[in-house]
Amino acid sequence: MKYFNLHDGKKIPAIGLGTWQSEPKLLQKATRFAIDTGYRHLDCAAIYQNEPTIGDALHDALGANKLSRDQLWITSKLWNSFHRPENVLPACKATLKDLRLDYLDLYLMHWPVAFAPHVGLGQPSTADDFLSLDQAPIIDTWKAMEQLVSSGLVRYIGVSNFSQTKLEKLLPQVKIHPVVNQVENHPFLSQSELVTYCKQNKILITAYSPLGSGGRPAEFKNSNEPSLLANETIDLIASAHNSSPAQVLLAWQIQRGVAVIPKSTNETRIVENLAALNVQLTAPEVAQINQLDRDYRYVNGAFWEGQGSPYTVANIFD
Repeated sequence: MKYFNLHDGKKIPAIGLGTWQSEPKLLQKATRFAIDTGYRHLDCAAIYQNEPTIGDALHDALGANKLSRDQLWITSKLWNSFHRPENVLPACKATLKDLRLDYLDLYLMHWPVAFAPHVGLGQPSTADDFLSLDQAPIIDTWKAMEQLVSSGLVRYIGVSNFSQTKLEKLLPQVKIHPVVNQVENHPFLSQSELVTYCKQNKILITAYSPLGSGGRPAEFKNSNEPSLLANETIDLIASAHNSSPAQVLLAWQIQRGVAVIPKSTNETRIVENLAALNVQLTAPEVAQINQLDRDYRYVNGAFWEGQGSPYTVANIFD
């Protein structure tokens, strides 16, 4: 396993198992298989509504005495409905109960978007379901998350889907520094400026949808969207290394210092994705991949633009 260092020297595995849209009936077996295969990093979130299934797999793996809790890195995320400070602690405790854990290694603010508490683990449908960032300021949510660290429930905190602009506003106000910004990232959306900014500020980028998010819900997809896994440049490089396109995409990220969390419940792909750690791209190949950037988002945030919403794609991502 390859690791990246956080600002205090703590190590986070460079590759983890993503769990978004993973069916609970397949996920428990897949999670246990991934751990047995060598994965030590699991990426979870309350809104995925499968954390109890992951908790069962973790309980089984830790109960088998083949590894200890401190050998695993478990990330979860605070959902948009729980941004009010008084709701942060209960949300975290619910996740810990579901995952059957005493603490999280990392807890992320899932989106710079806030909902009214009554939405719960659901989606907004009316204007009354949204809170603006004036009504639920990010810094207020962050301060409540800092208390989770102080209480020992969470070791590190971070953000997800944050632009450089939002980080620039947040960082001067914090007592505890965010260690991770989890964002959509792949060759079609390399976000090189954000990656550079985060490195300069000791924030690790973790890439979700590193393979193009082909398994996301149909309502999130556009017709004729580009495919990373069927891209000619990626395919040619994969052939040169006797590897898969997915392995090339993951290796590219890891070589640029970005952690990856590809999701799968397929055992063959779980093994294949981890083996991307063995693929070493040449400098010319990296340069070729870098040229694929087209600022294309598969998860574009348009689903937060409902009637009466204070959020737009433009003001989410700046």
